[in-house]
Amino acid sequence: MSHRKPKFDIISLSKLFLDSNNPRLPKSLQGSDEKQILEYMLLDASLIELMLAIGKNDFFPGEQLLVVKNQQSDDYTVIEGNRRLSAVKLLNNPALVTVQKSKVKQAVEEAEYIPTEIPCLIFETPEEIHNYLGYRHITGIKEWKLLEKARYLFELWKSQYADLDLNEASKELAKSIGSRRDYVKRILVGYQVFDQIQDEAYFKIPGLDDTTFYFNYIADSLNKPNIADYLGLNVKNIDDIEEVNIDVNHLENWTRWLFEKNTEGKTRLIGDSASLTALNSVLGVTAAKAAFIEKGVSLENALELTGETESQLVNFINFALNNLENADRLVVKANVKFYEVADQIKEIRSLATKIGRTLQDKEDEDEL
Repeated sequence: MSHRKPKFDIISLSKLFLDSNNPRLPKSLQGSDEKQILEYMLLDASLIELMLAIGKNDFFPGEQLLVVKNQQSDDYTVIEGNRRLSAVKLLNNPALVTVQKSKVKQAVEEAEYIPTEIPCLIFETPEEIHNYLGYRHITGIKEWKLLEKARYLFELWKSQYADLDLNEASKELAKSIGSRRDYVKRILVGYQVFDQIQDEAYFKIPGLDDTTFYFNYIADSLNKPNIADYLGLNVKNIDDIEEVNIDVNHLENWTRWLFEKNTEGKTRLIGDSASLTALNSVLGVTAAKAAFIEKGVSLENALELTGETESQLVNFINFALNNLENADRLVVKANVKFYEVADQIKEIRSLATKIGRTLQDKEDEDEL
């Protein structure tokens, strides 16, 4: 691995280009032209606020762009800092986009500074930047969304550790980003699952694509043995990425449970920890599994067939208590009026009393 020091320089904006393979871009935008990337950034990355900040304060020299010189020209590709570059490009030329034109125009009109030369650190190759980015964005101070992390790790594996098997690659990647091997391995396998869902065109679920998909659901599911077995995956036993043998029918079921909305706009499952834990329990008991999958009963009703109702009740109570403790911690800091939450507080008190009385009544009946 090279350890050459990057070179600092002030580079003209006209020579700086966005990275069309930026892992923060959805796969559907990988390789897109500048206009498409800028418009995506505008709609998804709070670019207007960044334009206003740069326009008021100028480009902060301590936030250099990390760039690589293109071999066929005197231009540079920005590997790190694409949002900042996008903001400066639009300050200089708002006609680059056809969306949010009035907001862009307003940001330009309010700008006191419109930088045309940008401080940059020049690297020989993108690989020299990747390890730094891996730490900074995956375990460091500027975290990406989990899907962006997964895409980055997968591409880093293919570019730097393609000769290693899944376990060894996970080990090396974990060292480079300051993480754990089992976590990295689960993310790499999870990305294969996501790639399969993409190949199936998201099972034609309305509104589902790479911008609305929650990769966290995959990562959390693979950490629950019964869900992982249902999908045909056992992360610990997978040594080669080619061994990822997903049951497509089960994968479609899983995807629909979490993302397909009914006429009321609700999904069968919520992808939070409690729901996935409950699903894991249901899939581990034959009767509960059949009721949920074949008969279409609700997750709550299927859970009752697992014999874990008691522990589920305790978990719900503990979860509610933790949330109330967090609310208690914030109440002195929050600018919330009592009347805004009075009904909720009253309902909490009423439900807590009702639960307590029900439990006491059951105990009294058991003693008779």
